[in-house]
Amino acid sequence: MSARIRVLVVDDSALMRKLIPAVLARDPSIEVVGTAMDGAFALKKIEELHPDVVTLDLEMPRMDGMETLRLIMRRAPMPVVLFSTHSKEGGYATLKALALGAIDFVQKPQDAAAGHLESIADQLIEKIKVAKRAAGRKLPAAVVSDDPPKGKKKTHSTIAPNRIVAIGISTGGPNALQYVLSQIPGDFPASILIVQHMPEGFTEMFAKRLDECCALEVQEARSGDLLVAGRVLICPGNRHIMVRRMPRGDMAVLSDGAPVNGHRPSADVLFHSVAQQFGPTAVGLLMTGMGEDGAEGLGALKAAGGVTIAQSEDTCVVSGMPRAAISKGYADKIIPLEGIAAFLVQNYGGDRSGSEKFDKNENNDKNDKNEKSERTPVSSHRT
Repeated sequence: MSARIRVLVVDDSALMRKLIPAVLARDPSIEVVGTAMDGAFALKKIEELHPDVVTLDLEMPRMDGMETLRLIMRRAPMPVVLFSTHSKEGGYATLKALALGAIDFVQKPQDAAAGHLESIADQLIEKIKVAKRAAGRKLPAAVVSDDPPKGKKKTHSTIAPNRIVAIGISTGGPNALQYVLSQIPGDFPASILIVQHMPEGFTEMFAKRLDECCALEVQEARSGDLLVAGRVLICPGNRHIMVRRMPRGDMAVLSDGAPVNGHRPSADVLFHSVAQQFGPTAVGLLMTGMGEDGAEGLGALKAAGGVTIAQSEDTCVVSGMPRAAISKGYADKIIPLEGIAAFLVQNYGGDRSGSEKFDKNENNDKNDKNEKSERTPVSSHRT
């Protein structure tokens, strides 16, 4: 029998220091070895108890969660799962904590102070297990800079893209996406759509954060947003994103359909839609994350003639999603995190106009029976 996962619970609330261990005690593979009321006590307990995983509140007196996290990562890096009400109200703080090295986060329920943790019990347990499996991964860290990126566009693009790049990603995604997107120039001629498993309310802040540190234009998607060169659309939390080819321009469409693979948004929904609408002019990329969301969609994209890529397992925080696609033979290429941006730029960063490529594809794609009208120039205005 494998050793139990040793967890240290850090929270300034005495009630939470009782409730969280009680919730975790439901799983026999987890053992809470101690609790701490603030960061200073937590650092001492880490030295004494040597936990495998730390659950960390962000808002605490004396030494808050952010400073505690910095010191943990500096002294003895270990898996940290954020568990804080601050995660909902201050999404930027959560995203910053993820950039500092936290593996993932779970929102405390609004009624947590009343002792109600039932709604997040399974989620917290699962993320602690994932965090333990991710221990020891040495990955490129995201860097937050106050300086605007070089080549940042001052006006929105009006150019049709030469490719549609669809990305599915989950645990470990915020840092991985910032690492990749920050290396792609603002005049990149493809349009990028991203499904990042993230709760409602976080994706808008996440998109703004990426937009601030990348030369690409990054925004949370809205139905009717046009797919244009150099634009990145992040699917909102709790929505699905699909694509549609229209005479006025190709666009993103959001839906409230049922969760797929337990997720909304789902990478499978995006990939299947891109495969159907764009086929050979599409690129699918499945990156770090737990579970199998996106694997079957990547297979559909491959069958439609698109290029399919999986992030190499050894560079993922959690390799479940890309591994599922790789094991089924759906990934044309397996690329480490540090090589993804270079691959995209080298292969799809040419200056050939998107309208030329898409029109050529329309003429050759016998399956696209519904697209008969002549394409018109697209507008950069959001609808």
